[in-house]
Amino acid sequence: MKVSRAVIARFGIERLRVRGFRSVRDATLRPASVCALVGEANAGKSNLLAAVRALLDPAAPTLADEDRARGGDAVVRIEADIFDGESLVFEDAPGRDVAVSRAEAPSVLFLPAALRSESVVAAPVEGGAAGQAAGILRAAFAAQVAPHGRDRSATAPALSFLQGIESCCASGVSGVVLLVEEPELYLRPHAQRYLYRLLRRFADGGNQVIYSTHAPAFLNVARLEELALIEHHPSDGTMIVQPEPLPATKDFRALSEFDTERSELFLARAALLVEGRTEKLVFPFVFEALGRDPDQEAISIVECGGKGNLPLFIRICQATGIPHVVVHDRDAEPGREPIPGEHERNELIGQLAGPERTIVLEPDFEGVAGLRGHGHKPARALERFTGPRVDVPEPLARAAELVLSLARD
Repeated sequence: MKVSRAVIARFGIERLRVRGFRSVRDATLRPASVCALVGEANAGKSNLLAAVRALLDPAAPTLADEDRARGGDAVVRIEADIFDGESLVFEDAPGRDVAVSRAEAPSVLFLPAALRSESVVAAPVEGGAAGQAAGILRAAFAAQVAPHGRDRSATAPALSFLQGIESCCASGVSGVVLLVEEPELYLRPHAQRYLYRLLRRFADGGNQVIYSTHAPAFLNVARLEELALIEHHPSDGTMIVQPEPLPATKDFRALSEFDTERSELFLARAALLVEGRTEKLVFPFVFEALGRDPDQEAISIVECGGKGNLPLFIRICQATGIPHVVVHDRDAEPGREPIPGEHERNELIGQLAGPERTIVLEPDFEGVAGLRGHGHKPARALERFTGPRVDVPEPLARAAELVLSLARD
């Protein structure tokens, strides 16, 4: 899928094509200067990082039969265009010498998840920009280790990773393609957010950062061009979907509307888009009354900050291919027409999401849920929807069942 980019990388890989490598039968990635690989476990995120390393790193492990997508007789071909106009090729065919063209390859540093609690860096890296960065990371790791060789805490190596990236930024390291598996490991939420900003700063310093993640702190809706959704299909193997970036006029609004909680929708199998906090609070109890658990089903209930924001969230779900159901108020009593402004909003939401994925509450959520009255809506919602016998209104049950069916498709 070719993507026009509002923001593109200034260094590193412009286009990567991987064929016949592990779960990747044939897939193309166009990473920006920061690229987040997002998908469920075993989708192929780590395989894509390993493919980049195999292409760029002379010290990468030799391929084994299990690295071939269709068994021991498959040809593995990894190729890339880099931003100085050069092309790189790695080809490993059974019975032939490995063919490699990486003379002009950028320096690469791989930080696997398995080593986050140990040495951090995958293998000895000497010389060049990657060697400089590796030395800084090793020094940060050594500083976190007690004199008798014991870690000061279980999170010490992860903190050394964060501090090492901070030092790399301060030292002006440039010219590195940094590959990171799950940068969020062992870090509290505040440190995750800070590390994300450090990785962006590192990329801005003339590097490229490609990472796999399951943490919303490392996902930025205002930069959809940096997001790569990784899926695994039984017949086609690992597939990559890269959304178009948001129009420039929507970037700032999206950045202001999204927080870490809302960014969870990028990690969901399906999303339930609702207007406000009361709906977000109530729907988990709706699922519970139906004998379902939205977290178990990987469903995100996304509070969009009002009906006016629903079209933005619908477009983001559509751009990223996330199945979604929209629940919103009609804002008019039965038999009466909404005021013109509300009517236009209702029409736009229905057109964008489609009538089959839109649940309209008449006159509004409070009326359907039986929460009439002023003030303390969340508290009254909790009282209404908790207890041994909960009568779930039909529109709310229908919304829950619909998003459940999408999550399971």
